[in-house]
Amino acid sequence: MAGAPPGGAGDGRPDFDAVILAGGRGTRLGGADKPGLTVGSSTMAASVASAAVAAGAGRVVLVGPPRADLALICAPLPGGLTVVREEPPGAGPVPALRAGLTRVRAPWVALLAADLPFLHGADISSLLAAATRGTLAGVVMADAEGAPQWLAGCWQTASLRAALLEYRGSSLRGLLGPLRPALIGLAAMPSREPPPWLDCDTPAELAAARLWRAGQARDPEPGQAWAPDPS
Repeated sequence: MAGAPPGGAGDGRPDFDAVILAGGRGTRLGGADKPGLTVGSSTMAASVASAAVAAGAGRVVLVGPPRADLALICAPLPGGLTVVREEPPGAGPVPALRAGLTRVRAPWVALLAADLPFLHGADISSLLAAATRGTLAGVVMADAEGAPQWLAGCWQTASLRAALLEYRGSSLRGLLGPLRPALIGLAAMPSREPPPWLDCDTPAELAAARLWRAGQARDPEPGQAWAPDPS
């Protein structure tokens, strides 16, 4: 079958599914369909799904509206693409995670935002490898300042389900923080690329990401670095 090979038993990688949260309101982008915005030749949601496929996910669970580009990307996976919605739609990341976990079948899950245009399969694989080395409930990517990026991590599925049973709040940090995940700092790959944890919440961040991709397409000079401010 074409595409990236599935992970799990038989290739030495742990079985994992990916949950991509793509049902936000995009308020800081004027209500735009943020996951459907393009950076380079792909939508941001498609870039995240491609990273999950490259890392060997068994299935991708999209929490949000259906997206034809993701269905095509995920077709080679054993579980393909599953689309669910939180209730009510737009209720926030905790209800979205709750809905997404109902479709997860693997013992590990990558929990990902849909607006990470510079995330690679190798980044997810690094998180998964760190999570499965010991007895951790999960690992979360840390930004340059060491702050946890709650929508860029890998978790024991059972730990997330148990935490959700007890949690009544609305904050991902409030849900995931008590699980005491390890924080993993991942460098950009290659070094001149924007970091994998970079999301696009504001028009300035989106413009900067697009500007970098446009420069990449023009084959920039060696050593040209990521500049977060497009002005």
